[in-house]
Amino acid sequence: QVHLVESGGGLVQPGGSLRLSCAASGIRFSITSMGWFRQAPGKQREMVALITNAGIPDYAGSVKGRFTISRDNAKNTVYLQMNSLKPEDTAVYYCVGSNYWGQGTQVTVSS
Repeated sequence: QVHLVESGGGLVQPGGSLRLSCAASGIRFSITSMGWFRQAPGKQREMVALITNAGIPDYAGSVKGRFTISRDNAKNTVYLQMNSLKPEDTAVYYCVGSNYWGQGTQVTVSS
């Protein structure tokens, strides 16, 4: 059974940082490209960052230079380091891998 479990969301002030984690089980993590998506209220779900099994990242233009995706194959975990957060980053963030989705974690950027 596949499980993708996100953690690390919360409330942060503009300009602050958060690190999201996604622990995966039930998939061949080391050969699987992983990604983070987000969905803000009233908006469509969008890609935030992707990382190939070889560790090559790709980012949405809106987060490039502020967010960093990484992975630890020994821990079956993918991370999203988010810096210089803006109110428009407020959304539910989802971990995705092998066509499976996590349950999401809420990130709220507000003063």
